[in-house]
Amino acid sequence: MLLLVAMMVLHTGGALATELFASLGPAGTTWLRLSIAAAILVACTGRSLWRVVRAAPRADLLGTVALGVVSAGMMLLFSEAAARLPLGTATALEFLGPLAVAVAGSRRPRELLWLALAAAGVLLLTSPWTGSASLVGVLFGLGSAACWAAYVIGTAHVGSRFSAQHGLALSLAVASVAAAPFGAPGAVAHLTWEVAAAAAGIAVLMPLVPFLLEMKALQRLSKTTYGTLAGLEPAVALLAGMVLIAQTPTVLQAAGTALVVTAGIGAARGEGRG
Repeated sequence: MLLLVAMMVLHTGGALATELFASLGPAGTTWLRLSIAAAILVACTGRSLWRVVRAAPRADLLGTVALGVVSAGMMLLFSEAAARLPLGTATALEFLGPLAVAVAGSRRPRELLWLALAAAGVLLLTSPWTGSASLVGVLFGLGSAACWAAYVIGTAHVGSRFSAQHGLALSLAVASVAAAPFGAPGAVAHLTWEVAAAAAGIAVLMPLVPFLLEMKALQRLSKTTYGTLAGLEPAVALLAGMVLIAQTPTVLQAAGTALVVTAGIGAARGEGRG
């Protein structure tokens, strides 16, 4: 349940965030959301966070720093992809990351068929033979996929060392610093009170609430269950794009999304059997 709620909230926030791209740019929007979310969590955890930092082993802190850097990369690259591609397509490309992790974890060569099925879905989503999809957007989506693969592994690791709120507060603070060179100049130059208020609201929807719920979920769920539910991400993103920002998919895009979702669920089940 936590993961399903996180998924719906995340893609609602992701869809609404695209409305700020015109004012702040994708990188500026991402940095501002990360910074606001980090500030909220650090303020809420207060002294307890400082005690955790002082008591934590250095290796655990370095792991949290790594997660923060990966989180910044994942969000920056995804925002750049979403600025150039439909939301469902960008999410399907990003989902190739955790899908590859699931296939690798199964250690069964035949599970590579799920990657092939997902690749077929991505081809339908991007339709490269038409030249309509942005190649730069596709590359940003694939970069985000690599970061999401590392994010899944890093979140499970940090979640086993810290409470969800402390681990997320630390990683988001690092992510804000890591994203600053790319997003801060554009965001600060074009910031208004109205835009800041909108960004604060969206920051709660994405990344604050879904990242917190996801870390809690990963502390409780098996990899198989997580992978199965995460396989629904492209479909949820496509639906959010339709409802919130009027991105109506073509028949090929809907079919491609269905193939990626099927591949994700199948790979997660295969990992569980392995």
